[in-house]
Amino acid sequence: MATIQWFPGHMSKARRQVQESIKFVDFVTILVDARLPLSSQNPMLTKIVGDKPKLLILNKADLADPNLTKEWQAYFESQGIKTLAINSKEQSAVKKVTEAAKKLMADKLARQRERGIQIETLRTMIIGIPNAGKSTLMNRLAGKKIAIVGNKPGVTKGQQWLKSNKDLEILDTPGILWPKFEDEMVALKLALTGAIKDNLLPMDEVTIFGLNYFKEHYPKALQERFKQLDLELEAPDMIMDMTQKLGFREDYDRFYSLFVKEVRDGRLGRYTLDGLEELDGHN
Repeated sequence: MATIQWFPGHMSKARRQVQESIKFVDFVTILVDARLPLSSQNPMLTKIVGDKPKLLILNKADLADPNLTKEWQAYFESQGIKTLAINSKEQSAVKKVTEAAKKLMADKLARQRERGIQIETLRTMIIGIPNAGKSTLMNRLAGKKIAIVGNKPGVTKGQQWLKSNKDLEILDTPGILWPKFEDEMVALKLALTGAIKDNLLPMDEVTIFGLNYFKEHYPKALQERFKQLDLELEAPDMIMDMTQKLGFREDYDRFYSLFVKEVRDGRLGRYTLDGLEELDGHN
């Protein structure tokens, strides 16, 4: 598969905005998809954030494999990164994020108090790739619908300051992807979860990747959802077999769409596409 390049103008502009605005915040909130704790981190943004205090939020934790989420949290914490796993659709997310922010900035707040400076509100910016659930989290924190929420990647394009509560003030940024995906596996994972537009990768490749991954890591879930599926077959043969069995004749595109939607909607259960063994390749 060739290197995929996808860097619309508004993303280039957003990257500059992050670089210019980072000095105005106390800490950075990095939002990733809990199903992709590593693959949904933007290396370009990580570089921009540098040594700034950071809170890493594993969002959509309700869709991710709970055991792997715990393992990833433990790993990030061991690296000195304050980590929180949430479902941004839940009301409790506001309290969890606020408390984590106060813990993260406790030393700075204490130092400021000693100098007679009382900081009422902490300022942060939320950064992350498209479709990680940033708009949903922004709306939850603000207590009203202020961010545009869409199912398609790259819907939120503006930049705005939002008051969450007396403790938090948030600078929103658009979801930003990096200019190109040199790692084919990362691209396939982002495509399967819907973080990049469906026309960027052939859906047959995405489906084959998904079938192989679930066959290896979650075979029971795959078998329960597609009861007629023969796990002994290779992925391309599975596709041909299931397309016939589902009455789609030779409309393989129809099976690709069905399978990918089922995975994204959590119909195959909770799953995580990044394992800690992949860290070796990222060091």
